Amino acid sequence: MKPTRRQVLGGLAASTALLALPARAVGMTPLTAQVADMQLLPEEYGRTKIWGYGGTMPGPEIRVAQGSRVQRRLINELPQATSIHWHGIRINNAMDGVSGLTQSAVEPGADFNYDFIAPDSGTYWYHAHNRSFEQVARGLYGALIVEEPSPPDVDAEDVLTLDDWLIDPATGQLDSNFEAPHDRSHAGRNGNFIATNGVSGLTKSARQNERRRLRIINAANARLFQLRLEGLEGWVVALDGMPLSKPEKFGESLVLGPAQRADVFVDVTAETGSSAYLLAILNGEALPQVRYNVTGQATKARRDMPNPLPGNSHQMVALDEATPLALNMEGGAMGGLRAATLNGKRMNFRQLVQEGQFWAFNGAIGMMENPPLAKLSRGENVRLKIRNDTAFPHAMHLHGMHFHEVMDDGRLGPLRDTTLLFGDETREIAFVADNPGQWLLHCHMLSHAASGMMTRIEVA
Repeated sequence: MKPTRRQVLGGLAASTALLALPARAVGMTPLTAQVADMQLLPEEYGRTKIWGYGGTMPGPEIRVAQGSRVQRRLINELPQATSIHWHGIRINNAMDGVSGLTQSAVEPGADFNYDFIAPDSGTYWYHAHNRSFEQVARGLYGALIVEEPSPPDVDAEDVLTLDDWLIDPATGQLDSNFEAPHDRSHAGRNGNFIATNGVSGLTKSARQNERRRLRIINAANARLFQLRLEGLEGWVVALDGMPLSKPEKFGESLVLGPAQRADVFVDVTAETGSSAYLLAILNGEALPQVRYNVTGQATKARRDMPNPLPGNSHQMVALDEATPLALNMEGGAMGGLRAATLNGKRMNFRQLVQEGQFWAFNGAIGMMENPPLAKLSRGENVRLKIRNDTAFPHAMHLHGMHFHEVMDDGRLGPLRDTTLLFGDETREIAFVADNPGQWLLHCHMLSHAASGMMTRIEVA
């Protein structure tokens, strides 16, 4: 029997209602941002109040196969609005999680569904992107691991998220002055307590001649981690998630700026009964980020140098066809910034300081209040010269796309998503603008981003 108009409309309404059901009804995994207590410091200090996904810090590790779909429902139980950025993922623009640019911030008590494909294997992370100078400092981040189709030849894997915390020693709680003018105008918010995966003095067991994969993530607001190996021999196989064409020997040390990552294969060379270390060099002193207690022997012989990881598919940039762009970073303490445009008004440096703004890009401050750094056609080749005309280092992060650092001899370096520039340094990066949308370009010293160091690139 032919259905009536009422039956057809009723069926359509039922189908529409099904499609409109909230994610909890169709199985999307919740990721709840909430206030929690954790034993961060030694026990005599008591528990420290943090903000974490699922009430933990780091948040739950998300691990998927390359090309898989990631679906998470952010539930906001914080006293502030928030959002999640999926750092390093070549993502659909609507899922990038930048409050005020790609989405509205998720208000307390509300939720938002993130749904995207993870196209590239590698080590990535996710973190809050509303008031990130505060929310990341409180603990809102976690690791996002995208596995290669074929696992590499390693015996074990360690995901190591490095961070520092600014603690009030009298209370054992986080220093609550997240907008301190000194942090915003100098090197950023640097902590006085160092942790790995939320643990000070993280200890693991290992075996001699074992090969381990270290997935190292710098989640700090501003700290540079200078890393060294002891009792371990290592090779860097990927940076910012992107595999190197050939593994590079881990030298005297490796520096990771905020938001940068490194995949390092290490062979345990320390003797049974001794310890091996991943060390951080702080003020000239070597402090353990991870200690490996060597409890036995995996094999009698060492492996050969590791093979490269399989590369991720990227369109190669053509430097001879690239559009030249320039970005001049100005300001901060001991800088030469005299004036900049803020909210459409030209202000001198003293007026900018009164507004809590200390830095500028090309004489302008503001992500949306000023024209974008560039409006690009999809597929356009770009060569961007970045000049750090300040006294402090800056870790510049481009959303939505990876770029090559251009070497002094014109060769293209490894693919990155964050490049570290020290004071008075100039670097060129090159990329293909192959992902449409509005993409944030900012300093990942998060206090710097909040006080002027943000702009955007539009890809048609």
